[in-house]
Amino acid sequence: MGSLRSLKRQYVRGAGSFSLTAVLSLNMWAEASAADPIRLRIVGGLANVNQYTRHEQPFWTQQLPQLTAGKLTAEIVPFDRAGIRGQEMLRLMQLGVVPFGTVSLGLASAQEPLLAAPDLAGLNPDIETARKSVASFRPTLDKTLRERYGIELLAVYIYPAQLVFCKRPLANLADLSGRRVRISSAHQADFIEALGGVPVQTGFAEIIANIKSGNVDCAITGSMSGNGIGLPEHTGYLYTMPITWGMSIFGANAAAWNALPSDARTVLRQALPKLEQAIWGEAERETIEGIDCNTDATVCGQGRRFSMTAVTPSRADEAQRRALFSSKVLARWLLRCGHDCAEVWNTNLRPVVGPDLAR
Repeated sequence: MGSLRSLKRQYVRGAGSFSLTAVLSLNMWAEASAADPIRLRIVGGLANVNQYTRHEQPFWTQQLPQLTAGKLTAEIVPFDRAGIRGQEMLRLMQLGVVPFGTVSLGLASAQEPLLAAPDLAGLNPDIETARKSVASFRPTLDKTLRERYGIELLAVYIYPAQLVFCKRPLANLADLSGRRVRISSAHQADFIEALGGVPVQTGFAEIIANIKSGNVDCAITGSMSGNGIGLPEHTGYLYTMPITWGMSIFGANAAAWNALPSDARTVLRQALPKLEQAIWGEAERETIEGIDCNTDATVCGQGRRFSMTAVTPSRADEAQRRALFSSKVLARWLLRCGHDCAEVWNTNLRPVVGPDLAR
């Protein structure tokens, strides 16, 4: 217990007052009487993107109190404004420093490579394939989080399709050779390296600075997420093949979860799948809307209009995506992940995405 307390103090000092209240909230739940309202402390996804502003934040601060007549309330902060690195979230939730949090699967795969499986770069060329990948992998995801990390899986989220924004013209995938490309995970790096590009890992908030400074020539990010931060002001070409979908999970530290009254857990079990469904629907719409708004199409919903050139993948590009996934991305992931992951792949995902992708 001494070392756990020490590690908690270490993270609290680095993460600011919000993380302190997150730790103290575990004691608050234990001491509260059945009649007292329960206030949850939530670490959400990325700030300033629609998943957070339109869905996560309103759910926790408005909808949850309404659903429970004020018996459950919540305070939420985006992880990138809580002084927390995305790579730390899995460990912090395991320790209980963050009782309820959102974990990027791409970033968490540095600690647990298995978690990258349903969103490997080049795996899901459309959202329907992404849905199938998540559905087939979900039982393994649930078991892995519970048994290895003491985390209760409550929802799986995605962002709009992660596309390639570039400063200089490109006509196809092969044109990424030699370019420095912002990536956010090891398997995105594998994909870019297989094309002869140079992967550069940066946080979402650092994309614009890296593009402006010339540290990167292109950036992989969400079609609407890029729109929201004004990325088209600094890039002229949008390659519309989805590389990944920015999947993340929302979960709870097991001790924090079990400390909640059973009726509170029931409400969350019923409500969070609806939040998940809404986020997936928004991501699907925003993928199209982001492309339309970034390229000044006739229809542009709530995004900002820009005049990027859309570059649509050809049949040759689709064939190259499949070949690169099989020979490079999947192979390198299996090297990092080991024999158990190969078994998971062959059992859960290979039947869904097709045997031609796993040799």
